[in-house]
Amino acid sequence: MHPIRPLFLALLLATGAAAAPGAVAAADVVVRTESGPVKVTEVARGLDTPWSLAFLPDGRMLVTERPGRMRIIAADGSLSAPIAGVPAVHARGQGGLLDVVLSPKFATDRTLFFSYAEPTAAGARTAVARARLDAAALRLEDVRVIFAQNEDPPGNHHWGSRLVFDAAGNLFVTLGDRSHSRDRAQVPGSHLGKIVRIRPDGSVPPDNPFLNKGGMLPQLWSLGHRNVQGAALHPQTGELWAHEHGPQGGDEVNRVLPGRNYGWPVITYGREYVVGTKIGEGTERADIEPPVLQWTPSIAPSGMAFYTGDAFPQWKGNLFVGALKYQLLARLVLDGDKVVHEERLLTELGRRIRDVRQGPDGRLWLLDESEGRILRLDPS
Repeated sequence: MHPIRPLFLALLLATGAAAAPGAVAAADVVVRTESGPVKVTEVARGLDTPWSLAFLPDGRMLVTERPGRMRIIAADGSLSAPIAGVPAVHARGQGGLLDVVLSPKFATDRTLFFSYAEPTAAGARTAVARARLDAAALRLEDVRVIFAQNEDPPGNHHWGSRLVFDAAGNLFVTLGDRSHSRDRAQVPGSHLGKIVRIRPDGSVPPDNPFLNKGGMLPQLWSLGHRNVQGAALHPQTGELWAHEHGPQGGDEVNRVLPGRNYGWPVITYGREYVVGTKIGEGTERADIEPPVLQWTPSIAPSGMAFYTGDAFPQWKGNLFVGALKYQLLARLVLDGDKVVHEERLLTELGRRIRDVRQGPDGRLWLLDESEGRILRLDPS
């Protein structure tokens, strides 16, 4: 596949902090795409390594910052003080405060769920907590951990960790392999390198694929993952789709089906860092679910959203994936469960796109990790 890169268009307003060498300032620029010009609007700035974005019913936004802070962003882009009540996080390397999602009943129960690297006596582990948000007092109440990985190896990499509610109100949690413990991704008694599915109280749904199977953890939905940092429900099928980081190559987009094995680290397109030698047995095996798409070299994907809005009707049904290393937004055109085309957007901005969300206004919203900004794509 040979992606078509967008053509550059003149910068309209050059504001904000200095960008990476050769990059264009991210605020209020127009970029050309295959579907026509699109405006990139800066909505907020001043965040410290933003990781996840959620939209509150009143039009404000909730944002996590990896060092361990959660803030509310007003419609005018102003940042609140940090919300009190966030538990201590292991803010080292790739760890810290990670994803946040609202309860499907947030309008009445004010409940949210967030994932983070939870410090332990031995090291740290990916955990998920639920809490009630008092937005007026900027405080989390009744904070309770509802899930935590059953292993807490040392190290500061590969935590996951995206949260997605399915149509039945169950919660998918993506869990990294913690890098040096990658072989545990194939061990059914370990939470490392897995996707799990739990109820909002942390209990196990009765239709989970590994429930009551000897030696299998009941929360497991799928296994053989490396570091899943993007996940979303397919708008037509309701199936979970996810992408994950490969090592040197082998980033994957997967249709995550119950009980399936996605191969890591036995079957992968990736290769070892530095030496570039082969990992595992090869790139395919009959009992391993193949990826819908793989990127080699690695783009370092993060954040993901299916587009269903009306602001960009030409993009309806497309899948959008942010990229850290390649500093772009990938637009994937689907035909059923196949990717038939890729367009790479925003390459001229030089921004590490950490999260991708469709807002209630039908526009695409992005977290720019490079300079701590919230960006919005608007029709031009």
